[in-house]
Amino acid sequence: MSPAARAATLQARRSARFVAWVRAWRAGLVPCDDAAAEISGDEEHMVSDVPGTWTDVSLAAALPSLSKLHPDEVRLVLPAPGDPRGLPGPGPFTGAALVAGEGVIAGGLGFVPEVRLHTSGSGDEFETVRWQVFSLPVERPAAHEPTTAEAEAELSAELVTATRTLAKLDIAQWRPELAGAIEAIRKPDGATDLPPGYDPRARRLYARASILDRVLALAEHAAPGGAVNGYEVQQRDAALRPLTTACRRALVAACNAPLL
Repeated sequence: MSPAARAATLQARRSARFVAWVRAWRAGLVPCDDAAAEISGDEEHMVSDVPGTWTDVSLAAALPSLSKLHPDEVRLVLPAPGDPRGLPGPGPFTGAALVAGEGVIAGGLGFVPEVRLHTSGSGDEFETVRWQVFSLPVERPAAHEPTTAEAEAELSAELVTATRTLAKLDIAQWRPELAGAIEAIRKPDGATDLPPGYDPRARRLYARASILDRVLALAEHAAPGGAVNGYEVQQRDAALRPLTTACRRALVAACNAPLL
């Protein structure tokens, strides 16, 4: 698959959309069915181990299990190796969220998405999403999250630093075909929109971080541009690592921001 084709199908983080739309639903700003539809998009989403069920259920059937939650009880976590911020401590949810790189804390439940690739009889590939539900400990450490203003400033600063470092190394010029990939990501597709209830700063931060997050994910699968040796590749990775962290923190701050 070419970079442009891959970018056209690259998804914004599913847990981010889950949190944003469930919080809007719990605030009474959108119907439950609309929230489920916005989270799923054109994918099939099933949920395993919802309390009171004995088999996988649709996302629309699973969301009512969260009907008693306050919006602030629904939180996005985007952990990474060495950066477990937001996680409730050791346990099955934490392990699964670290492997997936994302997860949702919703009251006493945790949700982690698993993307499954299928091939139809005609050879077409398509994805389905299975959300695994975990029970969370009653007592959890308080989450220390940046405000949208703090996350926006951090993201801007890291973007400037990364750009300067990459330009100095002369490896910022990606392969020509990646230009089409980035353009495909930037096309409006609803993936960078937050539901009603979020203020303009959160919306701006989410849109910016979502696009950058997808570009960085695409870059991980691309050749190292103008880098000609292992040292320069390591330098590029070192320059992008703080930017990737700032991008994750920006998504968390935007999705978990107080609703109006």
